Amino acid sequence: MNALIEFIRGPWTIAVYTWREGMRKKTLVGFLILSLLVIFGSSFLAAFLDPSMVGDVESDMNLKLIKDICVTAIAIFGVLITIFTSASVVPNEVENRVIYTVLSKPVRRFQYLLGKFIGVQLIVLINLALMTGLFFIALLVRQSVMPTLLLWSAMLTYFEFLIVSAFTFAVSCAASSSILPTIGGLFIYLTGNLTEYLKDVNVRAGQTEQWLDKAIGTTANFLAAVLPNLQNFSLKTQILNGAPNDPPTDVLIPNLVCYGLLYGLSGFLLSYWLFRRKEM
Repeated sequence: MNALIEFIRGPWTIAVYTWREGMRKKTLVGFLILSLLVIFGSSFLAAFLDPSMVGDVESDMNLKLIKDICVTAIAIFGVLITIFTSASVVPNEVENRVIYTVLSKPVRRFQYLLGKFIGVQLIVLINLALMTGLFFIALLVRQSVMPTLLLWSAMLTYFEFLIVSAFTFAVSCAASSSILPTIGGLFIYLTGNLTEYLKDVNVRAGQTEQWLDKAIGTTANFLAAVLPNLQNFSLKTQILNGAPNDPPTDVLIPNLVCYGLLYGLSGFLLSYWLFRRKEM
């Protein structure tokens, strides 16, 4: 039992240190403040709508505009915070040579990496909670109904960020700076949101006889099968058009949670494999 406690204590200490250092970075704080300002300021954009709309029409348009802006802000700023944090924690410590001091102590590489990864998740979770909390209050004040659908959306959004974070973190373990992992994280996020398009490319390629189109279709089909489909985690349409306290529809929450955990674990194991082979 004592051995287990000692094994856990190391990663947790590193995780808390990573979280504290991450929350002090000016870039992350800037992203967070800007996102909160966008969410808070969305309520004032209603004044720019067409003044000819009155009554329920105006109210519905204002509310839909606020929802659209807030959901988009959480997605954009949330993934930027996720990518920037995941891409920088390990390379920065290698560059500053802090990692050599840590690994010279009785801390295994797996413990160090696990602590860093948990610390990144703490940063992502806290930033996501702050943005969602402000949006939650805005909807609650305007509609006087508990927006539980938003809470479901926030939970699924985290698992989307977990996937992006895990594979960005993996790239960072093989890189010497945060530039390549940042680009890799953006690539993962963009391609993960284009998975449905890749499936469509494969279907269209199957309708032709040209070998080049066949090759493109096969490649697109392979990428669609391997890459995570991040669109599965989006409840934006339901938030914009549904009641705030509606349950999620057309999604299986347990399946998506397992889907996100599986890809997240795969990304972390890839991180450890790359980090273990890294010469330091």
